[in-house]
Amino acid sequence: QVQLVESGGGLVQAGGSLRLSCAASGSIFSINAMGWYRQAPGKQRELVATITTVGRTNYADSVKGRFTISRDNAKNTVYLQMNSLKPEDTAVYYCNADTYISIWDRKDYWGQGTQVTVSS
Repeated sequence: QVQLVESGGGLVQAGGSLRLSCAASGSIFSINAMGWYRQAPGKQRELVATITTVGRTNYADSVKGRFTISRDNAKNTVYLQMNSLKPEDTAVYYCNADTYISIWDRKDYWGQGTQVTVSS
């Protein structure tokens, strides 16, 4: 079993910054891509950013230039630095890891979510 534990959410004023962290632990053979997704009330979950093992990144257009995703492979941890936050960034943010728990067994894992609220 693999667990993803997120931290770093909270309440911030518009224009402020937050840094999210997500640490993976458990029966991990290797982790491929890691990423952050978010879900606002009444909306579908959407991709925020992803990062591969070699550091290739992908961002939603709505966060480009404001958010930065990074990872520490040795710690199985992914980060999301969020700057210039806007009220429309308010959502529950979920961490995702494309994980091998053995050489043959690959599965997607999700964290429990962390609330980010941006006040205007």
